[in-house]
Amino acid sequence: MTHLRQIMIEELQRRNFAESTIRSYVHGVEHFSQYFHRRPDHLGPQHIRQYQAMLFSKLKYSPNTVIQRLGALRFFYIKVLKKNWSVAETPYPRKVIRLPEILSPEEVTRLIDAADSAFHRAMLMTLYATGARRAEAAHLKIHDIDSRRMVVHIHGGKGNRKCAATSANICRSAQLLLAVSRLWRHHAHVRTDLCRRSYAPCSTADRQVCCLTGFIRSRSTAIVYDEHLSPESPYTGKAG
Repeated sequence: MTHLRQIMIEELQRRNFAESTIRSYVHGVEHFSQYFHRRPDHLGPQHIRQYQAMLFSKLKYSPNTVIQRLGALRFFYIKVLKKNWSVAETPYPRKVIRLPEILSPEEVTRLIDAADSAFHRAMLMTLYATGARRAEAAHLKIHDIDSRRMVVHIHGGKGNRKCAATSANICRSAQLLLAVSRLWRHHAHVRTDLCRRSYAPCSTADRQVCCLTGFIRSRSTAIVYDEHLSPESPYTGKAG
């Protein structure tokens, strides 16, 4: 599949897909090929139907994951192999939309206080105060933080978008700024990025959330950060 793999990557790159999407799509087609032990260009609609059923019945994948796999196969057949794709023969499963688990201010306080290092504490505080996703926080660099205007610039977000957590959201985050400043002074001699450690801290953050509040991803703190940003919040109030 080396030649087809290269063509698919080039087609994805030409359309400016995110690196994570490229990896996911390529992996999806490779898994499809490995399941049948055949080249993917030798497989047809009947194989896609069997593969889709197997993802649900055997691997127990969620509908959203199956949709992503079908999206990868659809892209491969249409853009790489230049073949037709029948929506009637390959229906997308109904997408499951779940309501997020909402952390209370008390739970967020327990979560941050449970951090086992200054690094993890700063990471959790950054997620909470800015509403950033894990990958966005992991890519933060020190020059992304404008301490004068209290603005954090987010790069490489979902859809490769750029945005900024403005002073309207974090103008009272003096304690976050203090924590980040201390962390940076400690690591400034070896790094220019603020939080990146090959995503290990993100996994740690998730594990801490799970231990304290059940199966809740770190994005849950971001979903409700606006509601909690008040002078009463212990991690976003003005420093005394």
